[in-house]
Amino acid sequence: MKKLILFALIGMFALTLSACGERDTRIHVGANIYTYGDNFMNGVVRPELERYAEERDIRLDIVDSENDQGKLNDQVDTFIDRGVDVLAINLVDPAAARSIIEKAKAADIPLILFNKEATEAGVMDIYDKVWYVGTDSAEAGIIQGEMMVADWLANNDWDLNGDGVLQYVLLKGEPGHPDAEARTLEAVKAFTDAGIQVEQLALQASNTWNTGEANDTVAAWLTSAFADRIELIISNNDGMAFGAIQAMKSANVDLPVYGVDALAQAISHIADGEMNGTVLNDGVNQARATLDLAINAAEGNSVTAGSPWIIRQDGTKAVRVPYVPVTKDNYQDFQ
Repeated sequence: MKKLILFALIGMFALTLSACGERDTRIHVGANIYTYGDNFMNGVVRPELERYAEERDIRLDIVDSENDQGKLNDQVDTFIDRGVDVLAINLVDPAAARSIIEKAKAADIPLILFNKEATEAGVMDIYDKVWYVGTDSAEAGIIQGEMMVADWLANNDWDLNGDGVLQYVLLKGEPGHPDAEARTLEAVKAFTDAGIQVEQLALQASNTWNTGEANDTVAAWLTSAFADRIELIISNNDGMAFGAIQAMKSANVDLPVYGVDALAQAISHIADGEMNGTVLNDGVNQARATLDLAINAAEGNSVTAGSPWIIRQDGTKAVRVPYVPVTKDNYQDFQ
């Protein structure tokens, strides 16, 4: 009897120790958003990362890097010290990818870069456990350009001075950002490829891509010496396009404006006739692909195992989520 009691006590003690020492055994992902001030990253990508992490039953720690690469470097060090299983990093500075990759490599932690692609040639090859999830940067500009060309040719009254030349202003994103550079180049190139003469009246770049700054910029353009020559406003993203719309409303001006991202507010503006088009930057699937790759990497599987994602066989180690045009003819499909 005494032995039975002793064994029972030992068993109870073991269970107590097990309960006291119970820990979260789920895959632990350390992630960031380069700035919560970005309409698209904070309004679309971050919520889907959090929702999908719950669906996949993983632990996700996500932080705001406040558009500061130094802060991001420190956050990565903290994630590594905490012993995360995998890193999902939205670079602040695409040119600074090497430092993040080297940190992950030294700690032997898989790394998924997302939305901002490393700009240094060959840097993805220094570590066999780093991959990228994003888009084909040029594709958004190509699609946006094709929409604008079609509408320009269909609306003769857009040529306000009748000179056959498109006079435009352009709201550009962060200088050096692959998306900003490619969207700017390809959007305008679509006109010249179609044999349409263009004249750039003004271009303003923005590190924040945000509405308020774009509002101030366009408001200044609409009171400038070239104000009455502006025939089109091109924006690298929806957030800045919203600022343009606000400025036009204040000035009682109506000009065609195009963005990129297909945010809910952009769809509403298209429905109301205040915006002419946008391009779906599929943040939902970017978030899902990021976590799918992260989970597979943490488990030691092929990063695309059991998923619809495909790694491009072009040396970039990248999953590219496609863009989709959104116009007055199909915006209801995206509401």
